[in-house]
Amino acid sequence: MKFPEGFLWGGAFAANQVEGGFNEGGKGLSTADIFPKGDRKTGGVFDRTYEQILKAKDDSNDLTYPKRRGIDFYHRYKDDIALFAEMGFKALRFSFSWSRIFPNGDEEKPNEEGLQFYRELIAELRKHNIQPIITLSHFEMPLHLVLEYNGWSDRRVIEYYLRYAKTMIDEFHDQIKYWITFNEIDATLHIPLIGAGLIKEKIADLETVKFQALHHQFVASSLLTKYVHENYPDLMIGCMSTKNLKYPATCKPEDCVQWLHETMMDSACTDVQVFGEYPYVWKKMWKDKGIELHFEQGDLEILKKYPVDFVSFSYYASLVTSAEGSQKEKTSANLLVGEKNPYLKQTPWGWQIDPEGLRFSLNQMYDRYKKPMFVAENGLGTLDVLEDGRVKDDYRIDYLRSHIIEMAKAIEDSVPVFGYTYWGCIDCISASTSEMAKRYGFIYVDQDDEGNGSLKRYRKDSFYWYKKVIASNGEDLS
Repeated sequence: MKFPEGFLWGGAFAANQVEGGFNEGGKGLSTADIFPKGDRKTGGVFDRTYEQILKAKDDSNDLTYPKRRGIDFYHRYKDDIALFAEMGFKALRFSFSWSRIFPNGDEEKPNEEGLQFYRELIAELRKHNIQPIITLSHFEMPLHLVLEYNGWSDRRVIEYYLRYAKTMIDEFHDQIKYWITFNEIDATLHIPLIGAGLIKEKIADLETVKFQALHHQFVASSLLTKYVHENYPDLMIGCMSTKNLKYPATCKPEDCVQWLHETMMDSACTDVQVFGEYPYVWKKMWKDKGIELHFEQGDLEILKKYPVDFVSFSYYASLVTSAEGSQKEKTSANLLVGEKNPYLKQTPWGWQIDPEGLRFSLNQMYDRYKKPMFVAENGLGTLDVLEDGRVKDDYRIDYLRSHIIEMAKAIEDSVPVFGYTYWGCIDCISASTSEMAKRYGFIYVDQDDEGNGSLKRYRKDSFYWYKKVIASNGEDLS
């Protein structure tokens, strides 16, 4: 297996799932801090009513809202980074917490304590020669912007986001090369409170407002790209979306037409950020549904003139689609629910395991976008058992091996992939269910769903395997 010299092997997580310290260092509440725990049987919790949000805002504990406590990375980051360095990480993709820098989101000046925390964190990574890859907005916008402005539905949030993003880029431009403007930006359409801070009951026409909020995010991304290109031309700005890979159920023409339509719809968010224009499938859909968006003068020119420099995505699973979809057995895949593929195994959370789909996705996306590709998220979330200080997770090693092999094949196909950051490299609070039971990491964290445990870290068997993979630049997968 041959990977490019300098390939960025590493891991990834979001601030809201690991940091904790929700009421320390001047941090304000974020959207992540208002979600209670779900589980694999009842499913994730993706929405809150206005009353529930206010109740969470006035509740000062972290027992009900697990992302407030995370895994205490806020206090333990030096030890955790040392473990990443022991594995040989070349890169760590993570997010800055927007509400740690601007607690309410609309302040004129940043919170100095929050800046200092990230200065020390970045310094620790650089000490171990680990390259930070930063996501500026990863499902954790300041809660004040949700309550006061109804999130990204209000165009003023563009200004507040740019103030925050420019603050961080000005601070770290000489230390961080790769920046991602929004995590899984398509989440605005699927889980609008998490993706864009939209409170449904405060909106009369949700379908229109979701696309309006998304337009504001696209404009913010392009304006930030403009700022970076004009001030720091050596930096790279990327987009990131969910790779919702689907296959047609059969070769029946109706199924193939359905697959083609859904594939184009699922590609639309990345299309806008790469091509700088809205795809015709969205324009037709808006017309059919009576959706009318407000574009200010210059918006479309900004999108066209300042596309992203690279394309990144999350890939966990694939789905099937057919013209008779309502009659088929369903399963989940990250943000979407679709038809089950009888040829694939699945995790206890119903996500189908499809390594070949990663090669398919990389080729499909590079053929479409002709931009450098980065696998920002890929991983196996499942049940781990700690016995005598050890986790025997051969299933995770098998998952990784099979996906890395397919990524190598994509590189052999001439797809320019420059990095791979395995999701949840250390066990963290689940994004969808806010539980600990769904574990991804190479490092086991002693904490249960209720927050009980020592928080001690344990190296899983996959820790040593991934260390060997990195040391050999992907050649040793035994």
